[in-house]
Amino acid sequence: MKHAFLDKYSDLGSIIHRLDPRIKVIFFFILILVIVSTPPQQLAKFSGYFLMLLILLLLSRIPFFYVFARSLVIIPFVLLIAIFIPFFKGGEVAGSYNFLTLHLTISHKGILIFQNILIKSWLSVLSLTILTSTTKFSSLLKALEILKAPRVLILIASFFYRYIFLLVDQIMKIKNARDSRSFKKNPLYRFKVLGYMIGELFIRTYERAERIYLAMVSRGFSGTIHTLESFKINRFDLCFLGSLVTILFLIRLWR
Repeated sequence: MKHAFLDKYSDLGSIIHRLDPRIKVIFFFILILVIVSTPPQQLAKFSGYFLMLLILLLLSRIPFFYVFARSLVIIPFVLLIAIFIPFFKGGEVAGSYNFLTLHLTISHKGILIFQNILIKSWLSVLSLTILTSTTKFSSLLKALEILKAPRVLILIASFFYRYIFLLVDQIMKIKNARDSRSFKKNPLYRFKVLGYMIGELFIRTYERAERIYLAMVSRGFSGTIHTLESFKINRFDLCFLGSLVTILFLIRLWR
């Protein structure tokens, strides 16, 4: 079983990697809040946020293509949701188009809102990508637990990360078994077999979840994930956090 992990580059020894996970979680949480609260008309400030993330990425020594490729995954979903906003939002008309029997108009306000959603979504996902790429997933979950994040969400994320690779491996096994039986190219037959595969995967996943639950109960699991890691915030972590937050708010307040 060979799969790519979310924290593929988390074992590097850069300045960002050596920061306490709680410090990184706090900073990126503040960064996302500042990005979301910035008015859409102030495009220069978004450039400042992007420049800050670019510097952090440079300090982390993580490949640029890896981070940007992962951050662009959100773009199709944002486009799917927000692509119609410029056509239905009222305001000053920026353009008018005819499509078959439809008469479509685009407003300046709609374009601004669409641009705002797209930029803020991408910058937020880019921030989270840098966070998960510079922190081991187990350390990230423990930091969230110490910072009093909801325990249910932490447990769900922990189990998802731990068993998603087993699920992918199970899918590959079913696919290989299908291909070894001379899978036909008839579209109707393909959909029929795909339905069987989904049903088989659901049954196996349900049975595995039952076995895992019984094994955890028999070992006295109480909802707390214990680790051997211990975090300690030093002076450098506090100075680094203070410097980044100061620069961030200077960008936010700059006119």
